[in-house]
Amino acid sequence: MQRRRRIALLPLALLALAAPAAAQAQPAEDASAPAALGDEPARPGDVVRVRIWREPDLSGDFPVEEDGVVVLPRLGRVDVSGETPARLRTAISARYIAFLQHSSVSVTVLRRVQIAGAVRNPGLYPVDATMTVADALALAGGATPQGRPNTVQLVRGGRRISGRLTPDQPLAGSALRSGDQLFVPERSFISRNATVVSAALTAGVTLLITVLR
Repeated sequence: MQRRRRIALLPLALLALAAPAAAQAQPAEDASAPAALGDEPARPGDVVRVRIWREPDLSGDFPVEEDGVVVLPRLGRVDVSGETPARLRTAISARYIAFLQHSSVSVTVLRRVQIAGAVRNPGLYPVDATMTVADALALAGGATPQGRPNTVQLVRGGRRISGRLTPDQPLAGSALRSGDQLFVPERSFISRNATVVSAALTAGVTLLITVLR
C-alpha cells in the first residue's frame, strides 16, 4: 500500500520540480511618475540629439553631464536641467536658426534606460519617447529564445513597478522614467522544456498504471 501511495504521488512530484523558480525581484509597487516620459525634464545621463539639415558638423548625440549641462557645437555649454523636451526643442532650435539660414533643426531628448534580463545584449541604451517597447528591446538585440518579450517588467530602484509592458506599447504612454530598467523575464521551466516534462509525466503515469494493475 505504501509503495502504491509513493508511486501515485510521482506525477505531483514531477510537476513540483518543473515549477518555475520564485522571482528574485522585490514585490511590485505602484508607479508614481509625475510626468510621462515625453514630458519629463532632462536629467544627467540623458542624450540631446541634434539634427541640422546640411550641417553634419553641428549634428550629433550629446550627453547631459552630471551638472545638467550639455555641450553643443557653436552654442557651447547649455544648461538643460529642469527643461522639458518641448522647451528644449524650441530654445535650441531658435538659437541655431539665429545664425543658420535655410536650415531645418530637429532636437530630440533621448532617455537612458537599462535593458536587462533575457535579451541578447543587455546594457544601458538611449531611447526616444516615440519608440515602442519592442523598439527599445531591439536596441539590445531583442529577446533570447528563453525570454518572454510579451510580459516586459518595469524596474525602478531595484523594485518592480506594477503592471507589465506589451511590445506594441509606446514608451511615452508608459510609466517608464529615465534611469529605469526594462526587464525581460525568462519563460517558465515547463514552457522551455515542454517536451521533457510531457515525456516525464507520461512515463510516470504509465508506470503508475502498470503497478496498479
